[in-house]
Amino acid sequence: MRATRTKLCAGCQQAAPVLFRVQYDASQAWIFVCPACLPTVKENNPHYAYGGTWKASKK
Repeated sequence: MRATRTKLCAGCQQAAPVLFRVQYDASQAWIFVCPACLPTVKENNPHYAYGGTWKASKK
């Protein structure tokens, strides 16, 4: 049995089945963003750091 979880993207506020944990500014705070919002926080960003992938379906 798989548990289905819900989490919202920090960028678009939409629930997504896969989110990426990232840092994107000097505060070094971790946020979760969906694949559609990832390019806006990643491209040409010296503060960008990847921290893992969150999935709605957990084994």
